[in-house]
Amino acid sequence: MWYPTKVATAATTEPVSLEEVKRRLHVTFDDDDEDINLMISSMRDHAEKYCNTRFASQTVEMKCDGFCDFARLPEAPVTSVTSIAYVDTGGGNQTLAETVYELRNDGLEVAIVAKYGQQWPAIQPGSRIVVTAVVGYAAAPAAVKHAILLNIADAYENRENAELDDWTAFDALLCNYRRGA
Repeated sequence: MWYPTKVATAATTEPVSLEEVKRRLHVTFDDDDEDINLMISSMRDHAEKYCNTRFASQTVEMKCDGFCDFARLPEAPVTSVTSIAYVDTGGGNQTLAETVYELRNDGLEVAIVAKYGQQWPAIQPGSRIVVTAVVGYAAAPAAVKHAILLNIADAYENRENAELDDWTAFDALLCNYRRGA
């Protein structure tokens, strides 16, 4: 079982820039830059939660009960695995050698498997395995950027709470990037 992911190092860039958003909004002044930047980060966060997919590169810690959980990681896409830490049967903290496992990225389905001839070590019962990894897109797909820009434009034009349609362009653009939905 996977537990909620913890962000160890937050994203330093966003899928869309302030300049891209201002161009989309036809905004030539700087008065609303703070509000627009807030919309950019909140819309990325919303899209990530909606799709269960990271759209900006960041480092996360994922915790699970056993190596069998590695068949499907809770985060995608995964750029690299930084470390896999566990508690051995003697109670000692261990870091799994990279020679034991390999990362398998199949689109948005990501797994960590034991390399040929390797096996997972025994862990202390009741302990958790911690996978630290770099996840997210270095450059978000065009459909994702477009969905974020659409939502920002809507939020900028309608700065109050509004009733939404059942199926929006945002939904349509992001449906192919959703995991577990």
